[in-house]
Amino acid sequence: MTATPSYRVNALLAGVAEPAIAEAQAWIAGRTFPKDKPLIDVCQAVPGYPPPAALTEHLARIVSEPATSRYTDICGLPKLRAALTEDMTRFYGSRIEPNQVMITAGCNQAFCLAMMSLAQAGEEIIMPAPFYFNYEMWLQMLGIRLVPLSFRPQAGGEPDLDEAARAIGPKTKAIVLVSPNNPTGAVYKPATIRAFQDLARERGIALVLDETYRDFLPADGAPHDLFGDADWPRTLIHLYSFSKVFALTGYRVGAIVAGSAFIDHAAKAMDCVSICAPRIGQEAAHFGLGHLADWRQSNTRMMRDRRAALLNAFARNDLGYELISAGAYFAYLKHPHRGRKATDVARRLVDRQNLLALPGSVFGPNQDDYLRVAFANVDAALMPEIAARLAADAVDKGL
Repeated sequence: MTATPSYRVNALLAGVAEPAIAEAQAWIAGRTFPKDKPLIDVCQAVPGYPPPAALTEHLARIVSEPATSRYTDICGLPKLRAALTEDMTRFYGSRIEPNQVMITAGCNQAFCLAMMSLAQAGEEIIMPAPFYFNYEMWLQMLGIRLVPLSFRPQAGGEPDLDEAARAIGPKTKAIVLVSPNNPTGAVYKPATIRAFQDLARERGIALVLDETYRDFLPADGAPHDLFGDADWPRTLIHLYSFSKVFALTGYRVGAIVAGSAFIDHAAKAMDCVSICAPRIGQEAAHFGLGHLADWRQSNTRMMRDRRAALLNAFARNDLGYELISAGAYFAYLKHPHRGRKATDVARRLVDRQNLLALPGSVFGPNQDDYLRVAFANVDAALMPEIAARLAADAVDKGL
């Protein structure tokens, strides 16, 4: 029996919904699935492959070294900060300095520290809907108001600049963009990202750009030229993750790239939250940047192949589900069951078709018509089977 505590928890925290991934995974707890129709899990964005042997062997060699178990600098290992700046300088074609980098425990923590450094309770952050549910949860915990921009499926999920301009008020601290997007997979055009940067600069707020999935863009080349501005640190706060590119989700390693003055403020929060990012994850990321260029590029090609296979499989006329957008790790689908809640549709999919996806309703307001499919989790050869199960669900009118 659970005793009722005599104390009260933080009301802001108590008002936050349970984590969406854990709830969805509970739907399959204790279930077994037949060999002729096994579970296809497209729920959580995790690499469907382990890190390469060269990386794990490197970690095995260094784990016994005394330094590996010690704190790093608050902002991360100097060698990793330097390696990331070199990597980003090559990718974006513009110079970034190590003192403009903080290493974090994944991109989730990068976002949390950035928001703590930007805003306080009662202030506002603008973010296009649908949005990553953990980001909404964190803002709720801090008492920061999330101002959503309308979802525009007809525009492939790109937000409207004029709507953003109208949403900016005296309490607005930043606009947050995620590209490639989670959950829609949408890749925003360079002109769109540039326009939002210009708007943020003109209005004296930050542009927080999360590019966790930049290593899996559908085409080569930098997705924008913002780092080419001499004054980019006045406006831009960039978030990144090593978790997907080097299959290090459990090692928890990401980054904030921003002006050095902002990094100094974020370091205060980092020192109180976790002192520093886990050292073993930082060592893994550093090895990856220095030794895994070919492996990294091969995974980029593999994800492009998976996306192409999904687009081909979803082109069938009887799919029933409408593909709104697809890119990097995700596809966003409009389900055919008008009037049904997305949670009901997602639960029915796993119950009847053994296909576990996330309901759009966990990603913000007015998303009950949609589901997210994390297609990067599965082999390209499985895309036709996913399409077949969706098509079977579309014609299944039973409750």
